[in-house]
Amino acid sequence: MFNLPIGLRAKVGILSLFLLCLPWLGYEYVWEMEKYLRLGQEKTLEGTTQALATALHERPKLFDSQASFLTQVEKGRDLYAYPLAGPIQLDGKLSDWQPYRHRSLHYAEDNQIYKRDPAKPLDIEFTHMVGKYAGYLYGFFEVTDPQVIYRGKNSLSIDRNDHIAIATLAPDGQFRRYVVATTKDGWISAFELPEDPALTTPVTPEVKIQGKWLKSANGYNVELRIPLNMVGSKLGFAIYDVNGSNTRQLDAIVGTSAIDDVNKLGTVLVPSPEIENIIKGMAHNSSRIWVLDKHGRVLAKSGDIRSDNSVWARSTVEKEGKTTWDRFKQQYLYPLYYKILTIPSKDFVDSLQDSTVLQGSHINKALQGKQGSTWRLTPDNKAVVLAAASPIWIDDKVMGVVIAEETTHGIRTLRNKALEKLFNVILTIMSMGTLALFFFASNISSRIRKLRDEAEQAIDNQGRIRKAIQGSKVRDEIGDLSRSFASIVSRLGQYTHYLENMSSRLSHELRTPVAVVRSSLEHLSLQTLNPDSRKYVDRAQEGVNRLNMILNNMSEATRLEESLTHAEKSLFPLEKVISGCMQGYQMAYPKQFFNIDVDSQAMYVEGVPEYIAQLMDKLIANALEFSTPDSAIEVSLKVNNKLALLSVANYGTPLPENMSQQIFESMVSVRAQKAQDKPHLGLGLYIARLISLFHKGKISAQNRINEQGEIFGVEILIQLPLSKEKPT
Repeated sequence: MFNLPIGLRAKVGILSLFLLCLPWLGYEYVWEMEKYLRLGQEKTLEGTTQALATALHERPKLFDSQASFLTQVEKGRDLYAYPLAGPIQLDGKLSDWQPYRHRSLHYAEDNQIYKRDPAKPLDIEFTHMVGKYAGYLYGFFEVTDPQVIYRGKNSLSIDRNDHIAIATLAPDGQFRRYVVATTKDGWISAFELPEDPALTTPVTPEVKIQGKWLKSANGYNVELRIPLNMVGSKLGFAIYDVNGSNTRQLDAIVGTSAIDDVNKLGTVLVPSPEIENIIKGMAHNSSRIWVLDKHGRVLAKSGDIRSDNSVWARSTVEKEGKTTWDRFKQQYLYPLYYKILTIPSKDFVDSLQDSTVLQGSHINKALQGKQGSTWRLTPDNKAVVLAAASPIWIDDKVMGVVIAEETTHGIRTLRNKALEKLFNVILTIMSMGTLALFFFASNISSRIRKLRDEAEQAIDNQGRIRKAIQGSKVRDEIGDLSRSFASIVSRLGQYTHYLENMSSRLSHELRTPVAVVRSSLEHLSLQTLNPDSRKYVDRAQEGVNRLNMILNNMSEATRLEESLTHAEKSLFPLEKVISGCMQGYQMAYPKQFFNIDVDSQAMYVEGVPEYIAQLMDKLIANALEFSTPDSAIEVSLKVNNKLALLSVANYGTPLPENMSQQIFESMVSVRAQKAQDKPHLGLGLYIARLISLFHKGKISAQNRINEQGEIFGVEILIQLPLSKEKPT
């Protein structure tokens, strides 16, 4: 068992720290609740995707115009018309394409369709991308061509110069080809070619294809736009390179795909407006809906996961309170709570915001015909996004995937609100509990300290009863203990009183029979007795004298106690009383040597000089008895800090261990148990203590120790307070 050196209140305070387990338990409960809410959100989102997928099931027309029926798509050949945020200014400077340049593709040697001289390196390449905005398909071509050959101003041919060829499978199912050629920088001229790939004439101007041709430092740039109703599910672009201005022979063709055959064209995926109309209604909640083809390309998208109008968020909106408690919570508690809790941030990085191709385990699972879901953390770790996916079935084949995404902001907000209320309740309980425990411990501690103080004050250092203990009236264990102490001190006081008065009673009761015996022996001694009888009478007489001396000593102590209670005090010079006493001792004990050191400074003490003389008698008698032969008795009287220090020391037998205080008790003697010439009852130092206490002083005894640590005698020290007053 640990024995901590701390008080009862501190221990109760430490034990009350276990109340801190309550917040932890509450947090664990809310965390479990949050897991169930997340599971519920996951199932709800899966249900949303399933409902939307059901609306798209068995509707192949939504996918006919797309490339969803391909077994696979080829990057660069199969194009994706990225949604554009605004219209593109057709000026050939390509500045409007900067936000989308990271999605452009580079076409070079690997996309070579024709080269007249295979031994010559290919010196043409281009960067290209297409986008969709407001019913138009926009595209740009950044062509690197060291030698740009324009169409001759008077030439009827449109293919004996650098030009761009476009081929598509139109929505009406016709294979159509177009050529973009120009005689100079500026607005382009587009021509439609015959359907037969072998023919380049006759040509028909196509004014719906608009754009601008602008020569650049490395070649030329072309921006163009084509109405979406002219573009089918297949599309290809090709750059024709002519370098000889005289020969005007075709040197190379680089393109997204071969354009001489409809089957060789690549596909183009344009986000579906029909599907967007179907999922448009989902934009009013916090979910973001994606519809993908089976290649993971985005067909339609609706909604924003940054919106905060979910059911979870709406359920946690609270009106600002006007009460004092509400203001206290807002100003003090909530700032404290949110040092631990985190507020869901709406400003997080959405890495999929403009994605056109999505991947993930949930998508793969949906493409296999099963519902799937996944959790992901945003790149800045500020939000957790839940994504659920369901397959779109057409003729027992998965042709697409519906994906719904939501953040956990609503649940986290709901969790924070639950923790706020939980912390409020726990804080209230902990505060009240701690205060109750503190006051309870303070009450117990106060009662125990009071009982301790009463017990310490009940008995003085000499074991005498100074003050009785008043038993507590409280009916508990501490009250029982108080009453037990009171009973013990009361019985001990009665016993001490009996011992203190025993000597006076004995002296009183024995004095009469001793007087009778003494008088009888005196009368008997006057009679004529034979020598043997005389010897017995003398022995009896000697015993009676010793018994009478004992009674006198006992009576002396009793009388002194009685006289001290009625003595009148007066101011007297202590140094003169001590000096006079020592002069008398030198005369009374001429064979004993005294070392006397008494200050000449006046030391006035309030008391009775006769009692001081009696005190010195007892101390000198005690020193004479215990000093070794031929050794001096040292007596000194000094002044130290308003106290008179009287010391009587001798060389001789040291005090036994733990007897420095007991020797001042009545009937206590440390003399050896051997035959003594006179009786000793241990009342001398007891009388000295009574006289010291009468003069408001203290008396103590200690062994004298030299520098070598050897005990060589005993010193009795008395401290008497000096009077502030002077005799008039």
